[in-house]
Amino acid sequence: MSAGANPHRGEAALVLDGIEHVLRPTFGALVAAEEELGPLFALVERASAGHLKLAELAALFWHCLRDRDGADRTAFCEALARAGIAACAPVLRALLVQVLKGKA
Repeated sequence: MSAGANPHRGEAALVLDGIEHVLRPTFGALVAAEEELGPLFALVERASAGHLKLAELAALFWHCLRDRDGADRTAFCEALARAGIAACAPVLRALLVQVLKGKA
């Protein structure tokens, strides 16, 4: 894996099974997530109401992965489930903040 997350680029780090994954909410990544999940604003609303599904979280994270070369989506999702919601929550929050406010 390449260099760690750069918060100045809106990136967040997520450690799964001892491996750091960097998530970057680029325009392309968010468009791909929106194509799969529907409007991002509705996703943010569901998350804030505590109604975000694990599949939605996994899809958002998958599309925002900075380096997906050779990655397997099913294995990534299983690693997310092993890590648990508590491990994912800070990263989800960071991504949703970027969705709402964008870059300064």
